[in-house]
Amino acid sequence: MSEGDLHNDLWRHHNVGRLLNNAITRLEHRVLDEMRKAGHGGLSLSHITITRNLDLTGTRATELARRADITKQSAGELIAQLETLGLVERLPDPEDRRAKIVCFTPAGLAWLTAFKHALEIAEQEMAQEVGATPFAQLRKALIRYTQGH
Repeated sequence: MSEGDLHNDLWRHHNVGRLLNNAITRLEHRVLDEMRKAGHGGLSLSHITITRNLDLTGTRATELARRADITKQSAGELIAQLETLGLVERLPDPEDRRAKIVCFTPAGLAWLTAFKHALEIAEQEMAQEVGATPFAQLRKALIRYTQGH
């Protein structure tokens, strides 16, 4: 890379990775705003990382950490916080009694319903801003790209 390339750093701000990161940050903050409006405040984006990776049938904590790309210790701390809030619980894994499965509680499922609604609002706003067709194309392209790994 030449010195001239370094002085023109638009590539650092307009590369796809940074744009996707900025877009997800904006979208997630919008979802959290809607959650607060609906009376479900108190969670951070870190908590959302756990809930977005938690299967409705439950997921081992180690798998949640892997999916979220965080340490087991960080996942454990976030799960404990979600337990304190009454949104998840740890149950014995029927396949391995030494392991625990993290599951949504009934309150957690109600929270998840509110989260779905907040996400729908944020996505509708995004579609209005960028256009319905480009939004649909973006969704399809991202699905295709993420399934390709």
